[in-house]
Amino acid sequence: MAAKLKLKVLTGEYESVRALREAQVDMEGIEFEFPSYPGLGEIHFEVAGGQACDIGEFNAPAYITAVGQGKPMAGIPVFLHRRFRHGFVWINTEKGITKPTDLIGRRIGEPSFLPANNVWLHGILENDYGVPHTSITWVNQNRGVVPFTPHPGLRIEYAPEGKRVNDMIVTGEVDAVIDPNPIRPIREGNPKVAHLWPNYREIELEWYKQKGIFPIMHVTTIRKELVQEHPWIVKPIMDAFEKAKRIAYKKLVNPRIVPLAWYRTYWEEERKLLGPDPWEYGLSANNRKNLETLIGYCHQQGLTSRRLTVDELFVKESLDWTPSRVAD
Repeated sequence: MAAKLKLKVLTGEYESVRALREAQVDMEGIEFEFPSYPGLGEIHFEVAGGQACDIGEFNAPAYITAVGQGKPMAGIPVFLHRRFRHGFVWINTEKGITKPTDLIGRRIGEPSFLPANNVWLHGILENDYGVPHTSITWVNQNRGVVPFTPHPGLRIEYAPEGKRVNDMIVTGEVDAVIDPNPIRPIREGNPKVAHLWPNYREIELEWYKQKGIFPIMHVTTIRKELVQEHPWIVKPIMDAFEKAKRIAYKKLVNPRIVPLAWYRTYWEEERKLLGPDPWEYGLSANNRKNLETLIGYCHQQGLTSRRLTVDELFVKESLDWTPSRVAD
């Protein structure tokens, strides 16, 4: 029997990949190895470096930016992380900000310009609320995972050495913060910081009903040379991710698994709204619309010199893959 092709896989420790980590899914000719998870932000830098793994989880706008720059990255349409994002804009409560247009002319802190959360929110603020990204001074903590040259209308400054934008919102040095994770002043209940949209869940639900988009945050990369040498591996890899996700769904439908009093209620409400497979893989019509929206935001914000197509983002062997062809 020929030895299996061993591939290093670097992803978050999601329930949707647990079955792969625990070798519950068999792949003919392929074996996955999982290096230690480096952390929420660090994973993107390790994957971008190109040496940490064969298959990796990566920030979707940064990936679109890299492809637009001609960097040697390749991907498959496996989307391990999605999130609604209206709840991730915070304001200093002493700045008189009561609605999105009050952000025009303000200073907004960010980890960098490129986190998926931030690119989605730049686009939502601009296209849904009339707050152009060029009307803001963006105060970034760092330069991000993929270097890019800001277009002439984009104002980016960097936080002074030793300062963090999540503290600067409390002191008033920035008027608001957009961050992929709940910031410390919010976690600590600081009265000087609040959500831009206090009823963000209701707004996100209405936004989904209007747009039909559950925002894709991350794509899955695969080494281009690996696919060139072994093009047959793409289908079984995508099948394996799909099978692992289905195992997670079957497990998590049990309300005893998660220590939340109304967990089953949440599950049923979400499936009624989002359908039976909210984390759908492949290039369905819904996923294409999702990605086309993000591609448009990236181009609008000057991250790409032209508007890319969805098919340009993924290896050709993955374009026709569908979950319906995967046997349980």
